Amino acid sequence: MARPKRQEERRSQLVAAAQRAIATHGPDGARLNRVAEEAGLTSGAVLYYYPDIDELMFEANRAGMERFYEGRVRMLEDLPDDPVARLLALIDSGLPSGPDDTEVRLLCELGGSAGRNPLMASLLTTLYDRQVGMYQVVLEQGAARGLFALAQPSLVIARNLVALEDAYGYRIVAKHPTLGHDAAAELLRQYARLATGHALTS
Repeated sequence: MARPKRQEERRSQLVAAAQRAIATHGPDGARLNRVAEEAGLTSGAVLYYYPDIDELMFEANRAGMERFYEGRVRMLEDLPDDPVARLLALIDSGLPSGPDDTEVRLLCELGGSAGRNPLMASLLTTLYDRQVGMYQVVLEQGAARGLFALAQPSLVIARNLVALEDAYGYRIVAKHPTLGHDAAAELLRQYARLATGHALTS
């Protein structure tokens, strides 16, 4: 049983190495040799675990996106059934931790390649739509309970919140001098207060 576990750990390490390579060199520049360099292995060792390098690249992209949907869905399930707390948690978790946040840098690189890579475009569109749906559920739950007085349809508000996450996330990883995680989260909360008619205090 130990060998399969070691293999799974090595594959996870290679996915992380591929993410770093994509974040540094872009999707088109993250070739086999660069993934191997990030992992501290030979190219042959990488191919031993991932004979199809495209499969590794897909796993690296999917894993980077998992944080911003599947991970947040799990987070919501662990929170109390409170739309206010859930909306605040979504806002806080949708931004990079800082300029060196590898997974957000990865998504920024993928966004830049989406115009010439239909697979990346499809993955990013799916991620965006899923995040919008996640916000919509929380907004509509709050409205149904009389907690939120939505200034616009839930779809419009949700789309704007995700778009603001993306825009501020890009500015954070671009090292904007006055936009860190906390400042960006407060800007999102300010919009959310206007959109929901709620003070959104924790």
